[in-house]
Amino acid sequence: MPINPDFVYCPPQEPLHIVYEDDDLVVIEKPAGLLSVPGRLAEHHDSAYLRVLDQYPQAKITHRLDMATSGILMFAKHRDAEVAVSKMFQARTVHKNYVALVQGKLEGQGSVEVPLMTDWENRPRQMVHYELGKTAKTLYQAIEYLPQQDISRVLLTPITGRSHQLRVHMLYLGHPITGDKIYHPEPQRSPLNRMALHANYLAFSQPLSGVPVEIEVVVPF
Repeated sequence: MPINPDFVYCPPQEPLHIVYEDDDLVVIEKPAGLLSVPGRLAEHHDSAYLRVLDQYPQAKITHRLDMATSGILMFAKHRDAEVAVSKMFQARTVHKNYVALVQGKLEGQGSVEVPLMTDWENRPRQMVHYELGKTAKTLYQAIEYLPQQDISRVLLTPITGRSHQLRVHMLYLGHPITGDKIYHPEPQRSPLNRMALHANYLAFSQPLSGVPVEIEVVVPF
């Protein structure tokens, strides 16, 4: 059975925030609470993609962020750019960083390499599964510990791009992301009214022009 059948979708209505644009690409800063792409139900159609389409009717999806995650989200303006970006992601030549607040005291740096798959009875939840899961790797680096809230700020770099990867890998370490209603056992403990995960950095060589592109946005928590 899907998680939270009583969920009501109330996406934020703030204007589209474009952080980078060229002849082939448009990059936005997606707010938390907005779907990246339309959901199946009519009431779940409002999404970052449809809002981008209002301004760029030929736009194509290149990757996604979870609804609860905010930050940098890139779209291709036309089919050739979509193909080029897809190859770029497949070759893992895109560098992405996220900042998160996680529960407990996380120290140092390291990597998490445990395979993931969908927990079909509790979808969209994902789970660690060593036999059937797909390879997944995340690098982490502790930034600071906030003892009064028992929360650590951490920099996360996904090497692979599995669904919910950062969320499940932090849970695996014993430090679930604060405000995560799927994986944190006490999401209401968060000091924020949202999940504390933000895609704050994206760097790549523009796949059609070869120009280096580096995008960084402010972390809102």
